[in-house]
Amino acid sequence: MLYFVLILVLAALGLVVTALITANSLWAWISIGLSVLAGLLLVVDWLRRRAAARAQSPADAEPDGAGDGDGDTAGDEDTGQDAADEPAGEAQTALLPASGELKTVAGDPAEEQTDAADLLVVSALESEVLVVDEYPRYHVGGCTWLESKDTIPLPVKEARDLGFTPCALCTPDATLAAEHRERRKSRK
Repeated sequence: MLYFVLILVLAALGLVVTALITANSLWAWISIGLSVLAGLLLVVDWLRRRAAARAQSPADAEPDGAGDGDGDTAGDEDTGQDAADEPAGEAQTALLPASGELKTVAGDPAEEQTDAADLLVVSALESEVLVVDEYPRYHVGGCTWLESKDTIPLPVKEARDLGFTPCALCTPDATLAAEHRERRKSRK
C-alpha cells in the first residue's frame, strides 16, 4: 500500500508542476485531491497495522482458563509461547523468517568498545561483516546472536559508513584487526 501512496504523491507533485507551468488551476485541484487520497490511504494503513498489532499483542490476551474455553490465549496462537515465558522488561521484536513461522527475539546486543588502534585498522579494511536489517550492529560470521536471522553481507568499511556499530558479543573490530595483523606478520 505504501508504494501506491508513493505513486500518488509523485503524481500530485507532477500535477503541481504542471499547474504552475500552465497556470491552470484544474491541475492544482486534482493534485490536492491526489494528496488527500494518499493521506487517507496512509491513515487506513496505520489503523489496519494498529489493529493487527493489538490482535497479536500478548498483553491483550486473557489469563489461562479464561476466554472461549479452548484453553488457548491470543498470545499462544500467534507466537507459540505463553506470555509468562517472555522476559519481563525486554523489548522484543517479532521476525518472520523464510520458513514462515513467527519467532520472537530479544533486542540487539550491546556495542563493542573498540580500541583506537583497532578502529584505525578496521576502518580501512574491506573484510566482510554481516548486518541484519533494522538492527544497528554488524557481526562476524560465528556470532551467536545471528543464529537463524536473515543477514546481509557488507564490507566492514561500508557498514561503518552506513552507521552500523560493532557487536559486543562477537567483537568484530577486535577479531578483524587481529586477523589483519596476523596476515601482515605472516607475509614478512
